[in-house]
Amino acid sequence: MTSVTIPDIPREDSITVPARSAALIVVDMQHDFVHPDGALYGSDAAKASARIASLLARARSAGVRVVYTQDWHPEGDPEFEVWGVHARAGTWGAEIVSELAPAPGDEIIRKVRFDAFYGTPLDHRLRVLGVRELVIVGTVANICVLHTAGSAGLRHYGVVVADDAVAAMTPFDHATLLRQVTFLYGGRVTSSGGIRFA
Repeated sequence: MTSVTIPDIPREDSITVPARSAALIVVDMQHDFVHPDGALYGSDAAKASARIASLLARARSAGVRVVYTQDWHPEGDPEFEVWGVHARAGTWGAEIVSELAPAPGDEIIRKVRFDAFYGTPLDHRLRVLGVRELVIVGTVANICVLHTAGSAGLRHYGVVVADDAVAAMTPFDHATLLRQVTFLYGGRVTSSGGIRFA
């Protein structure tokens, strides 16, 4: 068996994010990923919920825009061949969990692929709103969170990942997200409690 050494990942104790030009992106916190009865349930997602809820409260209080991504697949989506049927449009599994329910004025971006920018109006909406900095949380770390964070970085948004508010299937997958975000996309990493909105 091959062993892999994970490079040091730079983490900051705290990061101040300008509230007026920031958005909190909550990735795919839906029943199929978060609830024990979900098709692709991951226990880490349930654990991350409380930290995300706290961050949501602070973001809203500071006037930060909140954007939810929602995996939303039509019948027969080719992705089902890889992951099985999940987040099927209009079903319970595709709904955002009630403890993290969107509030009036929050944005919801429905997506059919890992990257929330792919084939969606996300980039347009963020630019119309004057958003330049993104705080990203949610699930799954090395899949939808990574692809969304990477796509944001390629579009020159500032990217901050709250590492304890991101769920992963394995510790390696979690480290992969943080390594790629910091190494490839110039993103920054801190804890959910280390994020300050000013």
